[in-house]
Amino acid sequence: MNFERSQSGFVTAQGMHNLSPREAVKWCNEGSLILDVREDYINKFKKFAVPIVIQIPLSQLPQTFEQLPKDQWIIVADTSGVQSKGAYEFLRKKGYTQLSNLAGGMVEWERDDMPMLIEENEKLTGSCACQLRARKARRNT
Repeated sequence: MNFERSQSGFVTAQGMHNLSPREAVKWCNEGSLILDVREDYINKFKKFAVPIVIQIPLSQLPQTFEQLPKDQWIIVADTSGVQSKGAYEFLRKKGYTQLSNLAGGMVEWERDDMPMLIEENEKLTGSCACQLRARKARRNT
């Protein structure tokens, strides 16, 4: 898939190709994959439900990026679309050319009612995405 011919997504002034959640689902159903760079404790509650998702936390990407295919389109995703930009730039510098960023991350994905897997036992708590942590089980007293 070539985004210049696809007429979908948008390119930022820095040259980063972005897809909306709806566009990303369409691309995933046509063979693209989502690279979820959220840390493990964040990605257990809500997961992207598309055919191919590879989860590599951003903190581990420098050590493990070589396991990613270079012949398949990669849509980089995170919670809100901020950290995925760093992962996108990192991969681009490492020679990956078939890349898009998921604009708005999981926040926009959920807002647009895109397919998700939800693990109720892994709910998070916190006042904003930067403070999310696993909820502790409540005891009945």
